[in-house]
Amino acid sequence: MSQQNPADDARMDIENLYREESITDRRVGSIRVLTPVTVDGGEDTSRARIYIGQASVYTPAGALPLNFELEAATLAEAIEKFPAAANKAVEETMKQLQEMRREAASSLVVPGAGGPGPGGMGGGGIQMP
Repeated sequence: MSQQNPADDARMDIENLYREESITDRRVGSIRVLTPVTVDGGEDTSRARIYIGQASVYTPAGALPLNFELEAATLAEAIEKFPAAANKAVEETMKQLQEMRREAASSLVVPGAGGPGPGGMGGGGIQMP
């Protein structure tokens, strides 16, 4: 059985290179602009720019970063679409958090609730009088 060199997975895809720029209003969030480039660093005009919105939601546990793609052809269009996309990302994140809470609550083990072993607690056959 041959083993793969871990460094092979770290090779950059020279057909999928982007230069990254960050635009922010220093209040609501930022937009990452990914400009496609060729291997020599020049702009690759055969591929479209990618716009990614970034914002934070503050929770009792601290700031929760949000990242969401903005379907836009220009920076102006990305800025226009930012509020709706951010709100959608917040809604989806809140749904995921609620689902995680439900899953965590349903997996709680309560002593005496009839689980395996004596008294509902998993045991190795040892019983205390």
